[in-house]
Amino acid sequence: EQKARADVGAVERPLVLAAGSLVRHRGYEALLDAARAWRALDPVPLLAVAGEGPLRGALQARIEAEGLPVRLLGSRDDLPALLAATDVAVLPSRWEARALFAQEALSLGVPLVASAVGGIPELVGDAAELVPYGDAPALAARVAALLADPGRRAELSRAGRRQAAGWPTEDATVAQVLSVYDELTHPEPLF
Repeated sequence: EQKARADVGAVERPLVLAAGSLVRHRGYEALLDAARAWRALDPVPLLAVAGEGPLRGALQARIEAEGLPVRLLGSRDDLPALLAATDVAVLPSRWEARALFAQEALSLGVPLVASAVGGIPELVGDAAELVPYGDAPALAARVAALLADPGRRAELSRAGRRQAAGWPTEDATVAQVLSVYDELTHPEPLF
């Protein structure tokens, strides 16, 4: 865990992690606005963003121009280890198809702040903090409050693991889909 934190430069400071392709619907503009607000915290948290995409140049230019405490990590093959070492995970997207990052965070017991969009509220239940999409002040405030409250982080960690334990496994989901398919293609005779 310490190695993962050291690798990204978050040894003596909190680590906030986002992951996903660097594209507009991921909400990274609001996330950088939030990171600007976190500069007032002591110690200043490091926001690490794992992923690649067409917005990388624009995001990097803004990080440098505004002196934001943000590191773009590019594609990572150690995301689970990095996530496990994270203080707060953030998912600021406008939409998520499967929200794998949210699922992974909750499974690992990492406190999550996510946009209240699509299936996210149903997926996370009360095991994550939800904010409106694109609301940088709400995102900044919620993350800052979590960083300042180890008790609430521990509560979310336990709730996340409980929530994840209730999700069907991939095998169970596949079995369910196959049984529905089987029913549709081989209906019971009517008499």
